[in-house]
Amino acid sequence: MNNGTPELKENEAPAVPTGASDLTVAAPVGTASDIEFQLGLWLSGLESFLKLRSNTLVEESRNSQDWSKEFRLTHSVLLLCSQLSLKFSNAISLYSEDLKSEKQENKETTAGLTGDPDGILELAFALRESVLLSEGLLRAAPLNFEEWIAWSNSLADKLKNVSAVKQLIRNAESEGEKFLPEGLKELLENKNLPSAWQADLQVVIPHFAKILKWLNVVGEMLREDKPLKTSLVLFARINEQMREMTTYINNRLLRFPDEKDPLFGSLDGAAYTASIELRKVYEQELKGLAEIRPAPQIYAKIETAYALLNDSLQLTLINFARLIDSSIEPTDIFPGLQTKEEQSLVLRENMWNMLQSVKEAEQEPDVYPIGNLREQMEAFRDQNLYYLFYKDMETVDRFIEEVLVTDDKKDLVPILHRFGAYLETLLGLVNMRVVLANHPFEPLACDPHEMFV
Repeated sequence: MNNGTPELKENEAPAVPTGASDLTVAAPVGTASDIEFQLGLWLSGLESFLKLRSNTLVEESRNSQDWSKEFRLTHSVLLLCSQLSLKFSNAISLYSEDLKSEKQENKETTAGLTGDPDGILELAFALRESVLLSEGLLRAAPLNFEEWIAWSNSLADKLKNVSAVKQLIRNAESEGEKFLPEGLKELLENKNLPSAWQADLQVVIPHFAKILKWLNVVGEMLREDKPLKTSLVLFARINEQMREMTTYINNRLLRFPDEKDPLFGSLDGAAYTASIELRKVYEQELKGLAEIRPAPQIYAKIETAYALLNDSLQLTLINFARLIDSSIEPTDIFPGLQTKEEQSLVLRENMWNMLQSVKEAEQEPDVYPIGNLREQMEAFRDQNLYYLFYKDMETVDRFIEEVLVTDDKKDLVPILHRFGAYLETLLGLVNMRVVLANHPFEPLACDPHEMFV
């Protein structure tokens, strides 16, 4: 190696530096192909995150404030990538040794890897040097916006000059494009589609599948209770991917020959839905998240951002599937929606019943059996609370607790009023869930405006 890089024995990777912050996510354990994908995934996120200037993930007022949080987040991802590059370098070395000794046990799990040991070693050295530089910069905190720009530009250029980075990202994205539900794969393979449709769908559907793959990693981090701030770099990549897709669709719509074609409506709906959800996620949920410290608040925002994007993309793919076969049900494409659908139906019904009880108790506190209301609320908390988003669970639980401990009816009435207003809003949001699209709510059958009267 050049540029003063320490010499290593052949096929030996550099040691991973220590000093990880509490943001650090441990490198996953899996096959060599899994490690290769994870390395490409996180490098792609880092590439996008380093492009950020005054961006959608940062509060506008922060240009003049301390940027140490962004430095720490980048440092954590560098450490993770360094660990992954070490694991991947070892996997390639073992594979090469197996081939030399004609041992084929690992061939199935290592076929198709980025087979350039020297390139992976070069990446490992680059990451090691970057981690050491990052540690030095963090010791100089607080750090300003100009220092962040200098560091992000320098690191981006360093990674760009490592040939393996581009290949790893390309391989990860190719793998992501295969992340389609089996039901949709079968439709695309077995149905005879118009050639004009095929051309567009072959571009659009794999791109949405790739974004779902990135989101799937965020979903795993949520389910496994891993540190979540590092997922911001993945959201930076997802933001870039979705904007690229909406730009492509909008340009395609401008040249579309027939606006009455069903595909035009599906593409237009996909672009519109994506633009709405992007604003919700990046201008509300994720804005300034790097500055937030309380873990519950971070979890709530990441969970909501993940759900908004994941649900909207699943709905988009379902709409494309129905374009091909109108008899398709959402659960035919995403079987996991069956459980969510059942839970959402129960949640909506029980929330409605509780809302009616709350309103009656508020209007006639002297005659309404408050004991029955409390039993109903306790049952809801025990059986249905976990069907809500984390951020809503805490608020509903707090309202229920207030009702349970308040004996004076004069004090109870304003609590019930606030709780009722909150439940009305929350019930409206639950009713908008994708899985409830084919389940109109009976109280809305006559006039939606009378729902909460």
